[in-house]
Amino acid sequence: MSTKTDVTTSTKIVTGLVRFSYLHVWEPVAIQEGQDKKYSVSLIIPKSDKVTVNKIKAAIEAAKESGKATKFGGKIPAANFNIPLRDGDVERPEDPAYANSYFINANAKTKPGVVDKDCNPVMNQDDVYSGCYGRASITFYPFNTSGNKGIAAGLNHIMKLKDGESLGGRSTAENDFAEVDNSEFDDSDLM
Repeated sequence: MSTKTDVTTSTKIVTGLVRFSYLHVWEPVAIQEGQDKKYSVSLIIPKSDKVTVNKIKAAIEAAKESGKATKFGGKIPAANFNIPLRDGDVERPEDPAYANSYFINANAKTKPGVVDKDCNPVMNQDDVYSGCYGRASITFYPFNTSGNKGIAAGLNHIMKLKDGESLGGRSTAENDFAEVDNSEFDDSDLM
């Protein structure tokens, strides 16, 4: 009998409420020229969300164990071992969106599912953007590539739960023109 906590599924989790940053779920992008294009997102996780943080830590440990024999030569490396859970206060101190948060960069070669809170597919790409909030389904897996060893996060799917201030630096038309006085123009001036 399989349960949600057995070893075969313990590397996959669904987060609590996170904020999406560097969101590329509609079209794959290459981070650097010459790299493979991938779908990706940076998941900003509040440090106060102990449930999600503990699930992530447990899934990372399960991925380490699964990689011990297959990727790491029978033992987990003690040095130069990369894990995907990173501290926003340490690694991105200049970015207020990452304050008091951890973050995980997750990616995938295949397009993730993007749904709303009722699990309906999101059709309008403008509805899901860097800065909005939701949940993510991610799977942790071991890697050993070109001397780099560690655990990575694979992006499965995302669910948008609520709007937030855009992190892309782009404003809305409503915000740009909210303070403009157009009272001097009438319909005859526009012809």
